[in-house]
Amino acid sequence: METLILILLILAFGFFSFPLYSYFALIGIYSAIFFDVGTVFWAIFIVLAAILLIPTFRIKFITSKIVNFINKNGLLPKISKTEEAALQAGTNWVEADFFKAQVNFKEINAQKVTTLTAEEQSFLDDVVDELCEKTTDWEIFQNRDLSDEVWQFIKDKKFFGMIIPKEYGGLGFSATAHSKVIEKLVSRSQVLAITVMVPNSLGPAELILKHGSQTQKDKYLSDLAIGKLVPCFGLTEPNAGSDATSITSNGVLFKDENGEIKIKLNFEKRYITLGNIATLIGLAFVLKDPEHLLGENEDLGITFAVIDSNTKGIDNSKRHDPLGIPFVNSPLYGKDVIIGLENIIGESEGIGKGWQMLVESLSIGRGISLPSVSLGGSKLALNVVASYSQLREQFGLSINHFEGIEEKIAKIAALTYMLNASRNYTLDAIDDGVKPGVINSIMKYHATEKFRTVINDSMDVLGGSAIIRGENNLLAHAYFALPISITVEGANILTRNLMQFGQGLIKSHPYIYKQITALNSNNVENFDKAFFSHIGLVFSSFCKSFIFYITRANISCQKGNFQRYKQKLTWVSAEFTLLTNVALGILGPSLKKRENISARFGDILSNCYLITATLREFENNPNEEDELLVDYICNYCFNEIQIAREEIITNIGYLDYLLPIFKINPFSVKAKDKLNAKIVKNLSNQDYLQKLTSALFISKNEKDRLTKLQLAVKLNKECESSFKILKDAIKNGTIKKDSPENMTKELLEKNLLSKEEIEKMLEAHALKQEVISVDSFDAKEYKAQK
Repeated sequence: METLILILLILAFGFFSFPLYSYFALIGIYSAIFFDVGTVFWAIFIVLAAILLIPTFRIKFITSKIVNFINKNGLLPKISKTEEAALQAGTNWVEADFFKAQVNFKEINAQKVTTLTAEEQSFLDDVVDELCEKTTDWEIFQNRDLSDEVWQFIKDKKFFGMIIPKEYGGLGFSATAHSKVIEKLVSRSQVLAITVMVPNSLGPAELILKHGSQTQKDKYLSDLAIGKLVPCFGLTEPNAGSDATSITSNGVLFKDENGEIKIKLNFEKRYITLGNIATLIGLAFVLKDPEHLLGENEDLGITFAVIDSNTKGIDNSKRHDPLGIPFVNSPLYGKDVIIGLENIIGESEGIGKGWQMLVESLSIGRGISLPSVSLGGSKLALNVVASYSQLREQFGLSINHFEGIEEKIAKIAALTYMLNASRNYTLDAIDDGVKPGVINSIMKYHATEKFRTVINDSMDVLGGSAIIRGENNLLAHAYFALPISITVEGANILTRNLMQFGQGLIKSHPYIYKQITALNSNNVENFDKAFFSHIGLVFSSFCKSFIFYITRANISCQKGNFQRYKQKLTWVSAEFTLLTNVALGILGPSLKKRENISARFGDILSNCYLITATLREFENNPNEEDELLVDYICNYCFNEIQIAREEIITNIGYLDYLLPIFKINPFSVKAKDKLNAKIVKNLSNQDYLQKLTSALFISKNEKDRLTKLQLAVKLNKECESSFKILKDAIKNGTIKKDSPENMTKELLEKNLLSKEEIEKMLEAHALKQEVISVDSFDAKEYKAQK
């Protein structure tokens, strides 16, 4: 019994992360009181205590031996210069806690919430709406471009200058305002959103703003803000896609006839958005100095420059056709293009710093732009599907009453809420000065993948209405465009398999990077501190995981809403930390080469973030109807974590023998079918649906398809009792099933409904038939469609 109590006390010490000396104190005191131990025990005990607790002894007898073993066997992990730049870019944030076996809900809920300024809100409500009213998605597709009027409006209203500070003539918007503008635009047209998004994402404006010289800022930013200069950024090449460090575009330093140092560029780029119409090209290339004009080094590294598109040797005359989506996307070619050092971003100070600039700047596309596009598209899909499914009837019932449809709609609603929550949490952090590189990778991957799920399920629910192209189809073009967002800013396979966990493990783990840098600098003292702190973390995470497993984390004290999910999240965090370090111990540096293992750890890490963001969103905006969505999301994400947990254990060494232990005590299972029905029932409340899909553009033109859909739902709701009387009358044989006109005539004759009720019911029925209709064209018109 005494031994069991001692073990429990040691587990408790580990659970609360007590320091190492406390264990020796516990064992010493406990042994003196309860165990009959002799001199040999105390001699060994004192020697071990001295070696482990006195740093000088520990370094001499243990740490130095470990360092020698690592060096002798070549076990020192290598970090390339490009990896180092990626690690240094951005800051650790909430994801770091998941590597420490802890979740700090107090800090999570304390994250400052960004509110739009009056100017930003006015721009969103008025200027963005005005832009949306000027065009439609169908019109853009038929013209294969934005109209001249729309292009000019975008430039005049400084849509290209949202990220440029006011001192340089831009709008100086917050990341949140930037996101909300893109979110609303995409609900009108993805082409419109992408056109506005790209100049505010990775490109000349951001790069000059962050890294340019004062002369470059004064020269370019004001013209970029008002669209006098249209920018693009040339990075991707035929053999350099996700691996941007493999670019072969090159610039060679030479002296011209006047003795001035110039750069001769040769390049081939592709997939460059706005490339065909750009007047200012941002270009990534490898700079070489074969004549050693600037120093001893010949290879000066990746460098960025800005170039006038009219410069001799540049060809941007061609266009790509990305799945028929008519946003401007192009190849760029350069043959012996001559520029000066003043064209380099940062001028001479920017030579060779292109990769560093890139990894610092990619977060805009990953953390803001692409998630905004996905969120806007998801909100549009949710609104359309939830509305349409109330109007469309099969077998005498609205299709939203069928369980199969309920399942799809509930998932669409839950994923949309989750995307909104994670978008808000991420942007609040960015606006507060955080640069969450790891989380931005998570956002890019999950926003685009979840939108893929949303749009695919939406197409299933809408059926024929979703596959017939035409002015009345609100989702087809989003479906066509989806694979584009999956591939850009780092393909999703790369993002999941290498970036989320691979980058996060070194960057966000509290001790790994410290150990690597200590080994690289041969600093045994620093390695000793980091290594034994790491050991302490592993033991603490084991104790927490064991205790949480036995108790299912019910002993974790949590406050606020959804305490049970918070308890489970602390359990997952503890086990994630333990499993990460066990995998690292077994696989060593090769862990990052095991891409599928890394991907599954990334799944756990990212789902922890999505749960965290969802819980925070509800804490900030509590609403009784949203509780169902939070339940769905948490069960969904915990189930995803459980799947990843099992697959990791199955694929690492002998851990697969432990699989039954983890299967019999899962974190969660998917939500029950009854929850789907409750969510869909709530969505039949139009006010609630509008709240969930807020920020959509709803035209004031009553002929607009989305506007008409909202009106049809409203009218049919108002006539719900009248339609019930009609159905009951048919069922009871009071009237015969016939055309709407004949049936309503009978209802009037038999005084079952008034003339006013019948007129309103016929209006609702006609509008319903109109919104469930699909487009058709005569043969000649069809062949002219684009």
